[in-house]
Amino acid sequence: MRTACIALLGVALYGGITPARAVAQSTSESDSAFIATHYAKRELRIAMRDGARLFTVLYVPRDASAARRYPIVLQRTPFSAAPYGSTAYATTLAPDAFMLRDQYIFVTQEVRGRYLSEGTFENVRPLLSDVAKARDPRAADEATDAFDTIDWLAHNVPEHDGRVGLIGISYGGYYAAAAALSRHPAIVASSLQAPVMDFFFEDFHHNGALLEAHLGAFPVFGTVRPEPTMKHWWLPSLAPVADFTSGDYDSLLTLGPLRNATTRFLANDTWWRAIVAHPNYDSFWQARAMPPRLRGITHPVLVVGGWFDAENLYGTLEAYRALRARSPAAVVSLVMGPFAHRGWLDRDAPHTMHGDLYLGDSLATVFQRDVEAPFFRAHLKRASSTTAPAASSMLFDTGRKTWTRFARWPAPGVVRRSYFFGGDGSLTTTAPAAPNAFVQYVSDPRKPVPSRCSGPTIEDGTLNRVMSDDQRCFTSRPDVATFQTAALDGDATFAGEITARLSVSTTGTDADFVVKVIDVYPPDEADNPFRRDSVRLGGYQQLVRGEIMRGRYRRSFSAPVPFRPNEVTEVVVRLPDVFHTFRKGHRIMVQVQSTWFPMFDRNPQRYVRSIYEADASDFVRATQRIWVSPRAASRLDVQMLP
Repeated sequence: MRTACIALLGVALYGGITPARAVAQSTSESDSAFIATHYAKRELRIAMRDGARLFTVLYVPRDASAARRYPIVLQRTPFSAAPYGSTAYATTLAPDAFMLRDQYIFVTQEVRGRYLSEGTFENVRPLLSDVAKARDPRAADEATDAFDTIDWLAHNVPEHDGRVGLIGISYGGYYAAAAALSRHPAIVASSLQAPVMDFFFEDFHHNGALLEAHLGAFPVFGTVRPEPTMKHWWLPSLAPVADFTSGDYDSLLTLGPLRNATTRFLANDTWWRAIVAHPNYDSFWQARAMPPRLRGITHPVLVVGGWFDAENLYGTLEAYRALRARSPAAVVSLVMGPFAHRGWLDRDAPHTMHGDLYLGDSLATVFQRDVEAPFFRAHLKRASSTTAPAASSMLFDTGRKTWTRFARWPAPGVVRRSYFFGGDGSLTTTAPAAPNAFVQYVSDPRKPVPSRCSGPTIEDGTLNRVMSDDQRCFTSRPDVATFQTAALDGDATFAGEITARLSVSTTGTDADFVVKVIDVYPPDEADNPFRRDSVRLGGYQQLVRGEIMRGRYRRSFSAPVPFRPNEVTEVVVRLPDVFHTFRKGHRIMVQVQSTWFPMFDRNPQRYVRSIYEADASDFVRATQRIWVSPRAASRLDVQMLP
């Protein structure tokens, strides 16, 4: 472990950092005051190869000159680069205060068609092929826009030292990945943080099921901008959707079939119309999938995410996997912390919590200071490295509540284990013996299983607490099948891939299957010391991981097929990776259900060509059977630390 990358990933783990020290070393001067004192602002419009000019903001250290040069940190965004005007300064520039004080030339660019940038916006614009670019030198996509931007900066900013780092968070991660694929020679490092990778499997869908809770996001991306503007032109379109969805379960249930969202709110929304026109994983989605395109990257990449990210957990893990597989020359490191979406950006949060859970102190601060800032410092602040960096991963065990470092992910040496569902509600490592055994429940899409036991699913327009929420209220529901182990006689650490293989039958012709993996706490579990509410953790049932699979896609996401009533078939539900230790005395629980509302839209359970076109009469009750016999053994397959 002799390299800069290993060192920067290991400091927080083995360097003796304590929570008190982490907070004490946080910066005292506010970001906004530091920016005003140490940076000068410039606003530019940089011409792309097709003539479109993109609005770009530079913050240059005031002591920079042709003799004292700085590297560039570039962020490209579909959101506003406000405040506008050369005398109006941002309150923050960098993802953390430590990078801000290291001082770079911070560059933010609004992508084409957004706010003050010219051109036409296309949501997750597909990248062009090399053939298309060779055929038309003016052809532009997000990779060429990034290349042209970097090239212009390299030749026109005299204070620039020739090195560029890329960073992108959430949707910005998609643009950072596209910029990395421009392969401009000035790029020496990039960080993809909760990056959007494929909207058919994250943000707007999970395995083909629509995240109905995200209806309010459509106007932001699907409202046509009439002309370049500093204003949020999409706000008038957002208001009626936001007002309606604020009612959460009840209001979205009264909305009825998804076709009513079209007629009531989104008839003119270009992104909604595109989704309705492409319900299956066809060429429209495949052209926008970033993971297959992450080839030929040679510079170091730091991939960052949170285990409780309800938006782009899929994208984070897929970006890491794709880079490792398709860009072998790149040094790819992974950090997964106990964070919600963008939670690692929190400044000086003394206690890191998610929902009802306390996870440790100052974990975001430690990441920012000891991982993120040193990563960019190592690659941007030095001209070269005498030792080739090696990859590493730093992951937070959400059960033990500790960081662990591995050479890669999944961890070397993991073993595979199967937990079989029993007809008596048991969950064991022993295969079932009873022939023709099953557990059944009746699913009624008119009375769907709620996303949460209590409180709203949608918080500030998105999802959050649901990712680690208490599941106790669902155990006794007749439309939820529950399986659990006996109290564990030792720790069991799930560390990597997790897949449910269900043998099912249904009386309907379509069905969804939701699988939730749950940590059942013992009765004497201590309460969160920093919560002063009535939540008691004794007997708490913490959601560790949950996922939905739209059954019509069980064979292919591109070619849906109906179920044959009462015929046993396999439905595979691939859940996002986990790193969680079920402690001694806890139990492992699995719940299976067919609705998870309003987080996800409801399957009518009568097969229709497109659920976006379903009528109210298509929504019918169905009896779902989970088979637990030797020839149809439903189970959970996991990777575990030995």
